[in-house]
Amino acid sequence: MEANGRSASGSKDGDRRIGRRALIVGSAAAAVGTAVLARDELGRLWWRTPGIDRPREEGAVDYRGARWVAASEANWRRADRPEDYGIDMVIVHVTQGSFASAVKAFQDPGHQAAAHYIVGQDGRVTQMIRELDVAYHAGNRAYNERSVGIEHEGFVDRPQDFTDAMYAASARLTAGICARYEIPVDREHIIGHVEVPGTDHTDPGPYWDWPRYLRLVRRAATAGATATPSPSARSST
Repeated sequence: MEANGRSASGSKDGDRRIGRRALIVGSAAAAVGTAVLARDELGRLWWRTPGIDRPREEGAVDYRGARWVAASEANWRRADRPEDYGIDMVIVHVTQGSFASAVKAFQDPGHQAAAHYIVGQDGRVTQMIRELDVAYHAGNRAYNERSVGIEHEGFVDRPQDFTDAMYAASARLTAGICARYEIPVDREHIIGHVEVPGTDHTDPGPYWDWPRYLRLVRRAATAGATATPSPSARSST
């Protein structure tokens, strides 16, 4: 082979053959790559076909300390968050009732609403909807799709309902959610139901101590106590 790339006979046919071969091989590789991408995308989306459910592990929770109690399927919709909808917000609610009444309401298909979690005055945490699914909790479709909702046992006009145990447990829960989805710990991304556009709710109300709550969330986030999800964790029955 000469320095200019010609064959010993002075012909460029060898180069043409190599060029054509490279083009064919390259096109084939591109086609294979496209097929792989298409296969991967279909693999991710196949379960959205009507009549097909994405495989779920029954009783799995996203927060290690939570007890699983399923909400009615009428009060949420299946999704694949954060693949299909990014999660960048936590919304704080107050139940306006007891822990048990909130659980019962979320299990009622006629209620047409439910949050992902309920936190009790004693610090217990119950998860009723997986974080990957969209809960009907905010009264605003866009906010539902991008947020995780946390209910707190009590009434907005009773400051004594917001106990130390509740604040601490909720802060650990929120810190874990923020770590999982890289949500900033601030008032732009951790908001009350009252701040959702179009809502007619007032919770968590004037007695919810936001400065204290954010301090606790930041402390829990720094400690890293709940920074990793526990998809295989199961609740006690």
